[in-house]
Amino acid sequence: MAIKSATPYLVFGGKAEEAIAFYGSALGAKVQTLQRFGDMQNDCPESMKNWVMHAVLQFDSGAVIMLSDGSPEDKPTPGSSTHVALDIDSGAQGRAAFEALAKGGAVIQPLIEAPWGALFGSLQDRFGIRWMFNSAKT
Repeated sequence: MAIKSATPYLVFGGKAEEAIAFYGSALGAKVQTLQRFGDMQNDCPESMKNWVMHAVLQFDSGAVIMLSDGSPEDKPTPGSSTHVALDIDSGAQGRAAFEALAKGGAVIQPLIEAPWGALFGSLQDRFGIRWMFNSAKT
């Protein structure tokens, strides 16, 4: 299986802007990418239009972390706000890995065709680790 990257993905329940500023100040992280819900989903509620849908912060070393506000239903608690984001170059391999990790765990977001052109889904495995999958559609 060709996993291109495994990256920490942090969910802030509406406090992503604050976290971006904090990590920039404390760690020197620079915003590499920032997309808001209103930029990607025309039908999102007005209250979420400025929420961070996805951001990538890069450090001087080239290392990155990704983050989001999540959705209003996401109420991050200690241990539930960190995920491992996998980027897989094959849709078939992404589906197989998703199904394998879901056994004995819980699917949070079934695999869907995401607005950015990939398959996306998330789950919590049987050990309580949360995973996000991003893979090619084919």
